[in-house]
Amino acid sequence: MIAEKLRKAILQAAMQGKLTEQLPEDGDARDLLTEIQQEKKRKIKTGEIKATKPLPPIGPEDIPYEIPENWVWTRLGEIGEIVGGGTPKSTNPEYWDSGTIEWITPADMKLNSGMFISGGTRRITKLGLERSSAQLLPEGSIVYSSRAPIGYVAITKNLLATNQGFKSIKFIRGDIATYLYYALIERTPEIIKMGSGTTFLEISGSIFSQVQFPLPPLSEQDRIVKYLKSLLPLIDDLEKVEKELDALEQEFPVKLKKSLLQAAMQGKLTEQLPEDGDARDLLVEIQREKKRKIRAGEIKAAKPLLPIDPDEIPYEIPENWVWARFGQIVDINPRNSADDSMEAGFVPMEAIEPGFGSGFSFRKTAWGEIKKGFTHFAENDVIIAKITPCFQNRKSAWIVDIPNGIGAGTTELHVLRDFSGKLVT
Repeated sequence: MIAEKLRKAILQAAMQGKLTEQLPEDGDARDLLTEIQQEKKRKIKTGEIKATKPLPPIGPEDIPYEIPENWVWTRLGEIGEIVGGGTPKSTNPEYWDSGTIEWITPADMKLNSGMFISGGTRRITKLGLERSSAQLLPEGSIVYSSRAPIGYVAITKNLLATNQGFKSIKFIRGDIATYLYYALIERTPEIIKMGSGTTFLEISGSIFSQVQFPLPPLSEQDRIVKYLKSLLPLIDDLEKVEKELDALEQEFPVKLKKSLLQAAMQGKLTEQLPEDGDARDLLVEIQREKKRKIRAGEIKAAKPLLPIDPDEIPYEIPENWVWARFGQIVDINPRNSADDSMEAGFVPMEAIEPGFGSGFSFRKTAWGEIKKGFTHFAENDVIIAKITPCFQNRKSAWIVDIPNGIGAGTTELHVLRDFSGKLVT
């Protein structure tokens, strides 16, 4: 879709420094990174964060694209502490009942809209936090789903904890959080490639800490964020329109066919000519033929049908048309009679195409093999599925060109056979 491609292109341009002007007064992002590193060392000494193994340096082969000279490539583990999450034992009510600590899962992220998240559908207690691997994240942290799926990202609006489906970032300096939110969205396709696992892909904490991203000076970060905040909502609007148009495009053929069929049944597609005569005369002829066939034993007599009440009529039709019941004009579910050795056509339900397209296929079979336990039909009969979901899928066909003009098939059909042979199928 255009919106998706446009969003990707704009985010990448932003991360390459192509959306904003690089100003001399912005300084150099290397100085910012040095400040962050100094603050990180201080917090490790005071026990505010845990010490971790040194991260590998970023070599030229690690750099996916060029960035401005006053920017610098760095890794997530250099600018914050990467922490996981956990789930208190679900069977212990002390960990959940009357919980006051917001606790989220990737499923909550799926329902979240926007840059920030404040909580999910459940809360845990202080004891649940202490007795599990869940960790309390300060306001302004980034939560990033690391499995099922990889890539949901948000900034915390308040204190909260996560389950084990996250790798979150506790920032050493919180003033880069908003820029990093967009940087992580741009880097997510590459992060997904770094995942591993058999049941589903997952990003480990050590791998997540090594994810590299471009870091601009703070002033340019502010300009990038301002630009993206104004532009990306417009792309979101475009995406909504695209989805609506896509839905309409998919629905249009179905709705058009339905409208055409309804218009045809209302006499709105064709001109009514005086020389056509009156359909009441045709109905009388069909009824005479029906009576003749009953007397000759060709078809069975059925109970008289009720007259059509005006309240039953769903729409108006031309004056020379007439409302009738199926039982007045067709034999429903008739039976065939033929020699067992005669070749016939066998039609299972899967051989009937959906959508009122009249497509079907058959297998040539001796009549004796299919005459019992199956629905009978013959040349020019109409078959239609009578059970769900095949009925809703409009599985039906006009039977033509079957061997010797007879066949049988699934019992999940109704068969309509014209009494008179005068009806146009």
